[in-house]
Amino acid sequence: MESKQPRPRKKPPGDPTGPERAQTIRGRQRNIQQIRESLRRLRIQLSLLNYRVGAQLDLRDVDLDCFDIIDAYGPLSPSALARRAGLHPATMTGVLDRLERGGWIARERDPSDRRAVLVRADRERYAELMRRYAPMSRAMNKLVADYTDGELATIADFLTRTVDAGKAATDELATSE
Repeated sequence: MESKQPRPRKKPPGDPTGPERAQTIRGRQRNIQQIRESLRRLRIQLSLLNYRVGAQLDLRDVDLDCFDIIDAYGPLSPSALARRAGLHPATMTGVLDRLERGGWIARERDPSDRRAVLVRADRERYAELMRRYAPMSRAMNKLVADYTDGELATIADFLTRTVDAGKAATDELATSE
């Protein structure tokens, strides 16, 4: 009986071979490395920006992070906020006390359970915070103006998937503790 050999895969038109393929692979690897390095520099730059904004408003980094989470997902219970922020509930109490003293948040009774408390961001203080980010916002508006709708969709998809990958990595680390 004759053994069947797998048919050779046809290369798509324009698929490089030999040295061209090696050059294509090296180019892709350079692009991937540039993306990784750019994300790293972005993280550092955003940390520095957040530090400066926080210092101007007398907010610690963790306070600013928690305030942002409250604004994005709130109102939240303190325990839900602690889970989202990856903080111990005792640490969260101190953060919430500082934010409340500064007028950044309000603690309110949960209308569905009067024994529970919800935390919500103060809209006026949030607007004050956003004014500190106005130079970055203006720079981003200029930056995105240079891209087509299709390119912006690709960038948005990449960033969304990057956030998902970061969340998955964070969840994995949390479960291994």
